[in-house]
Amino acid sequence: MRKISFVLFLLLVVPTIASAGEIFGKIIASGSPVGENATVEVKCGKRTYPAVKTDKSGSYHVVVEETGKCTLTVSWNKQSASLDLASCDDAVQADLVLEVKDGKLTVRRK
Repeated sequence: MRKISFVLFLLLVVPTIASAGEIFGKIIASGSPVGENATVEVKCGKRTYPAVKTDKSGSYHVVVEETGKCTLTVSWNKQSASLDLASCDDAVQADLVLEVKDGKLTVRRK
């Protein structure tokens, strides 16, 4: 009975994991990684994923369940900036550059 339950569990969970997408990358500002000083939040459709903090090298990684248009919001130095990108079944690398223009934070893909 345990084997049957385990197999059913795998049949239900593995397709969900396999259909999940990933958005990952590295964030730089003024030519250097932002380090652990930024957070990244992703919204796809009506679902918002919890913000993740960048690591020492300014890298981030978010697993999303939806595919299609998403909005990625980076918060850094008490400001935030957003950009649209597409999530798909495969991993999407989005290396980002932060800039302050006229006192306002902007973000663009590298």
